[in-house]
Amino acid sequence: MIKAVRHTGVVVRDLEKAAEFYRALGFIDDNQAIEEGGFIDSVVGLRDAKVEWIKLKAPDGYLLELLQYHSHPIEKQIIKQKSNQLGYSHLAFSVDNIDIVCEKIEEIGGSMVNSPTLTNDKKVKVAYCHDNEGNLIEIVEVFK
Repeated sequence: MIKAVRHTGVVVRDLEKAAEFYRALGFIDDNQAIEEGGFIDSVVGLRDAKVEWIKLKAPDGYLLELLQYHSHPIEKQIIKQKSNQLGYSHLAFSVDNIDIVCEKIEEIGGSMVNSPTLTNDKKVKVAYCHDNEGNLIEIVEVFK
């Protein structure tokens, strides 16, 4: 049975630009590699795969893995995810000051879906935004 959450993997078009976005929000580099050959072909289910990845660590130890496929790139426009699409929805991050973080997100190439909004019980402030690759992220500040 599952004993822990290991990491979340997100495929991106530009690994370094995506990593810079998350570094600017406080993630730090943990590990990085380029993988190719039989092992990675078997794991990802693609023949002749070449994938570069970087794992970024949040202050609480959570790992975000960003992956760029050099062998099988999918060229598409960045499509901003909608919250109701099937499958992966969003990553959620806890912060101390949501207003400052949301300003930072816009400064580093992200965009806001909504401005920080207080819940009805006034205990939490929440904002949805997109990272610089169009992935949906949720920023949450819990008031004590």
